[in-house]
Amino acid sequence: MKLSEGRILFLARESLAKLRDEGLAEIANFATALRQARELIADYNERGDAIDAAVRRKITSIKRGVVEGSSEWNILYRRYREEELRKKGSTR
Repeated sequence: MKLSEGRILFLARESLAKLRDEGLAEIANFATALRQARELIADYNERGDAIDAAVRRKITSIKRGVVEGSSEWNILYRRYREEELRKKGSTR
């Protein structure tokens, strides 16, 4: 899923505010923490997009032509996504 810069900034700001307001974290410099949180969310989103593209390429390469949205396509997507996540060392 592609997130806009505005959406990423919103998620970062809301996450930090929630952590601070509920007393789960002390944030000495909110601006620095916000920049770091935004970078983390953007990186997480980009890795997810790369994995999605790799999985779709793999499904497209199947000769019998699996139709997107079919139950077989959904099963293959989940299976190949898990494989890609294992390769990348991610538990996402």
